[in-house]
Amino acid sequence: MPVLIIHQRFRAFTTQLGEIFQLLVESLRSLRQQRPSWKDFLHQLHFVGVKSQSVVITTGAATGMVLCAQTFLQFHKVKMDTATGAVVSIGMSSELGPVLAALMLTGRVGAAMTAELGTMKVTEQIDALRTLAAHPVDTLVVPRFLALLASAPLLTAESVVVGIISSWLVGVHLLGIDSAYYLVNMTRYTDPPDVLTGLIKSFVFGAIIAVVSCHKGLTCQGGAEGVGKATTEAVVAASISILIVNFFLTLFLSRVFYS
Repeated sequence: MPVLIIHQRFRAFTTQLGEIFQLLVESLRSLRQQRPSWKDFLHQLHFVGVKSQSVVITTGAATGMVLCAQTFLQFHKVKMDTATGAVVSIGMSSELGPVLAALMLTGRVGAAMTAELGTMKVTEQIDALRTLAAHPVDTLVVPRFLALLASAPLLTAESVVVGIISSWLVGVHLLGIDSAYYLVNMTRYTDPPDVLTGLIKSFVFGAIIAVVSCHKGLTCQGGAEGVGKATTEAVVAASISILIVNFFLTLFLSRVFYS
């Protein structure tokens, strides 16, 4: 019996993975074959990018301050206080910035996208679009996909900058680190590949959030209860995917930039 349950869950997982990949391929094919609606794209860009700034800025600031404090407390034991800025800068640029910004976008944007598309699915609005010869991928998925691809790197960069500034304020004015040493070490040890790694990751994470959230919304069933279930599944699936993909991207990009 346990073997049968594992087999069924693995089969369901591989099926969903195939459907998500197929949705990604259809979205890319739609981008190549026809021009997306700029009106829908700008609407989604405002929803994804502009309205997510407060969440991303708060997350970046809090992360930068905590990372600075924890790094200083450990480095102070070995008299390496001035290296705090370098650790914070590299950590925020290549790891914490893109990952935490993506997780915040998953909770705010991904959940909203799934709920909106799921509601359209259970109320048969998507079927009505097909009746009018409008493909759901072209009209619903592609604008959201493009908006996340465009917004995720910019929001990540904003989160990183705010995190570094907040860490400097805490390190210099609260912990007593010399400002000149803090900034010099930060700029000396933070390389362009560190920044580029974070931007590449955020671009990939944006695609993951868009495809997973739209897939869960378009395949939603079961009325209002099904919409809630699909929203929860989308947030969990996208978050886990981001964490797993982040590991492999770190290994791959490290080999590309530093080998």
